[in-house]
Amino acid sequence: MQVNMLDAKNKLSSLVAAVEQGEDVIIARGGVPVARIVKYNKPKVKPPGAWKGLVRISKDWNSAETNALVERLFYSETRRPSRRAASPSKSKRPVKQR
Repeated sequence: MQVNMLDAKNKLSSLVAAVEQGEDVIIARGGVPVARIVKYNKPKVKPPGAWKGLVRISKDWNSAETNALVERLFYSETRRPSRRAASPSKSKRPVKQR
C-alpha cells in the first residue's frame, strides 16, 4: 500500500498494524515514494560460548619465539613507508608561518 505523507502522519498506528500483518507500506511525497515501513526483526545474537571448541589455539601461542616474531612484525625498523607518506604533496605553495 502507498500513502502520502499527510495520511501517514494521521494514520500511523493503522499503518504499523498493517505492517505487523505482513503488508508492505510505502510513504510518498507528491506521489514519489520516499520511505518504506518494515516490520522489525530482532537481531539473532549467539549465546556466550558459541565458538567453544571451534577455534584451535596453538600450544606455543605465548612462547618467546612467537612473541619475538610478533614484535619483529610490528616494530621492525625495515617497515616500508605507506603510499600516502611516500606520495608527493599536491600543493607546492609554502606553508605560512604565524
